[in-house]
Amino acid sequence: MGNLIASVLGPSEANAGAATSGWNKNQSQEEFMYKDECILLDKDDNVVGHANKKVSHVFSQEAPRALLHRAFSVFLFDNQGRLLLQKRASTKITFPNVWTNTCCSHPLYGFEPTEVDTPADVASGTVMGAKRAAIRKLDHELGIDPGSLDIRQFKFLTRLHYWAADVVTHGTESPWGEHEIDYILFIRADGLNIKPHPEEVDDYKYVTLAELQEMMKPESGLLWSPWFRIIVERFLVNWWKDLDETFKTDKWVDLKSIHRFDPTSEHMGGAGKASDWLDTTPEAKLNEQLSKPPSS
Repeated sequence: MGNLIASVLGPSEANAGAATSGWNKNQSQEEFMYKDECILLDKDDNVVGHANKKVSHVFSQEAPRALLHRAFSVFLFDNQGRLLLQKRASTKITFPNVWTNTCCSHPLYGFEPTEVDTPADVASGTVMGAKRAAIRKLDHELGIDPGSLDIRQFKFLTRLHYWAADVVTHGTESPWGEHEIDYILFIRADGLNIKPHPEEVDDYKYVTLAELQEMMKPESGLLWSPWFRIIVERFLVNWWKDLDETFKTDKWVDLKSIHRFDPTSEHMGGAGKASDWLDTTPEAKLNEQLSKPPSS
């Protein structure tokens, strides 16, 4: 791991993201790349270390899918059952100009109180680290006042393991991409004052399921994040069709599985020449079956 980090950044840059309990939401995109410390994982979501955001997202021959790290995806619904979408800013380094769910980012190493969840946190469904990170980033990206959200209202549904090369933005030899175990967080909140950060978000929109499905048709010409497309195609219709059931029961809660998916062909390749990997495993096929609701 140390040799890989040095090969990407060089010795001085590799240490630029030393752990800190402070965090400045007004940093530039480049500063976040060097200073934010992602939580590195093995394939079973066990913490094995940390590395700055740049190292964690570089696709190369040494690391064809970069470094597996922890992430979260927030799906925020209003009281009409509409989902808040955002369009990632054109200035984002990875996956700019794409529409996606409310907020997608990383819990970070080095915070107090911690954003690092343990296996016990996952087993209990509490995952307070991911939820704290979600509130921090909803403030940063969308200007949502942390005081307007109740951390206890986040519902942790499950985890997804996926990867995607950002070849749409950066070409077939793209050095950038994502490789994450993503914690899915649902929340309902109304009356929010949204003030998007211009370096993070170009647009936002509340949509119904039918409106989202219309927006995602190819003829719309809109770009979508690869993780959101996977979630929509594999899970979201079931989770969304009865929000009361999703929030008030555990029908869709799966704390044991890590659902594993490769991206669509448009997000394969990159500098590491990455191709089919996760969907070819027996575990992935089993997880796809587990994404279906239990029979009554």
